[in-house]
Amino acid sequence: MKRTIWPWVGLAVGAAVVAHLGVVFAAPYVLMNASMKRIGQDGERENVWVHPPRTTEASRTVVRPSPDLAYSACVYDLSDGPVRVTAAPWGDYMSVSVFAANSDNIFVVNDRQAPQGVDLVLVKAGSEAPAGAGTVVMSPSTRGIVLQRRLAPTAESWASAARARRGDVCQSISAGADRST
Repeated sequence: MKRTIWPWVGLAVGAAVVAHLGVVFAAPYVLMNASMKRIGQDGERENVWVHPPRTTEASRTVVRPSPDLAYSACVYDLSDGPVRVTAAPWGDYMSVSVFAANSDNIFVVNDRQAPQGVDLVLVKAGSEAPAGAGTVVMSPSTRGIVLQRRLAPTAESWASAARARRGDVCQSISAGADRST
């Protein structure tokens, strides 16, 4: 009786394809979960801006961070309802980006589009936006990250950015109290 290797080759190729597709699908979620865990300090700092210190050559919280930017990040959680996000006006480059749990960039606005600053409400897709909400961003996931960048290449501009972002908000609308830092 003659045995052939082709069924085993087919099985190996099929297993490799399934494994590859699994990794390609899961990788963005795994990486974003790791980022949300690190930025959100294991759930202790959700729906609140986190303002890391000025970037140096040793900084690696963000892959290849720019030393000319003041970064702020907020892990958002829409489990308790919509989250309000604000960023004060900035006289130079500034942007606010929203990322879903799979790392998709679902919204971005910069200082040219919002010279008066940013004021938006994050809502879980399929949910209703609160009455009176201006800019509404529908998130396909319950959790994700909001990233804010302000151009601050000098010590003086860094200090100005630190003052400007003190009043920025990233909080659950149902929370009521300002939890920004």
